Amino acid sequence: MPFYFRKSVSAGPFRFSFSRGGVGMSVGVKGLRIGAGPRGNYIHAGFGGVYYRSSIRPAGQKEQSLDQPIATPKTTIDGVEMVEIESGSVLQMRSANFADILDDLNIKASKLPLSRIIAWTGIALGFGLLAVNSTAAIATWTVTIPAWIVARWLDSYRRKTVLFYELESDAAKAYERLTEAFDLLIGCAGKWHIRSGGAVRNLTTWKRNAGATHIVDKKPTRLDFSLPLTVASNITPPCAHVGDQVLYFLPDVVLVAHGKKIGAIDYNDLKLHWQESNFIEEGSVPSDAKVVGQTWKHPNKSGGPDRRYKDNWQIPICRYEALHLSSNSGLNELLEFSKATVCAPLATAVRGLAVINGQSAVPNSLQPAE
Repeated sequence: MPFYFRKSVSAGPFRFSFSRGGVGMSVGVKGLRIGAGPRGNYIHAGFGGVYYRSSIRPAGQKEQSLDQPIATPKTTIDGVEMVEIESGSVLQMRSANFADILDDLNIKASKLPLSRIIAWTGIALGFGLLAVNSTAAIATWTVTIPAWIVARWLDSYRRKTVLFYELESDAAKAYERLTEAFDLLIGCAGKWHIRSGGAVRNLTTWKRNAGATHIVDKKPTRLDFSLPLTVASNITPPCAHVGDQVLYFLPDVVLVAHGKKIGAIDYNDLKLHWQESNFIEEGSVPSDAKVVGQTWKHPNKSGGPDRRYKDNWQIPICRYEALHLSSNSGLNELLEFSKATVCAPLATAVRGLAVINGQSAVPNSLQPAE
């Protein structure tokens, strides 16, 4: 996806424009108070580090209480004890520099949409009147439609946080390298999120699973370029869906969204490890995957076919690449791609952004997992 900046950002009737002189806001509705609008945040990045500037801050903002970590129960699949690969609470993921914006994001995300309240109230009231007065019921539903449209318009700014980025040439190039690296991942024919994995510890299970030494629980996932629903910005960042969470790779932090809760991870806290992995592919082989061998659905001890099974056929072994993303604040996610050699450019780009984002951003060790 081509990387570019928009010159202004809109949120409902509000239009934000930013410069080194400050955050400017214009309103397209006469009589609407500026204080009613969303908060605008100007973020400047370069080799001098990252600094933030905000427009009017709504009164009464308070830091969200942090969830306590919940122990993840172990599961068993086909006789194999599976270890869950799961992140901690996103509210534990807090970037110190991004903390004020993060609080604003969580407050906005927690607000119940007015459009939903109007819609369900109108529908329920209409059905309640239907048995008594059908004309009144139809009138209620008719009024609900424009009321819902107005409520959607109000939601478009009351639930939005505006992030406007200005990147110096070095920071812009570093972020462009990140988007290019993401394009490589998006271009893979197969992309999966691995939820859990376990070691095969007995011969019977080994034979039942085509000679695999480990089994994994994985599902196809999506990588694209998008923003959280509660964010308006002059850039559209790369985004990775990892189970119940979504990672948004902004120029200064990685936002981690889980339902209505949002966390933030500094790039110097983000650790990426990757390695090639051989996967026994019982489904369709992705078009860009490299087949490195064959195995039998039911092998014997020496690796040949077990003659006791009539439904025994050869299964391709594909060379995939696994990418583990983690942080000290609790991120723990594992992705797999059908093409090898695609993860190193992303790790290099993340390291580059960690360096660009200031002296406090100590580069992570950049190496494949052993």
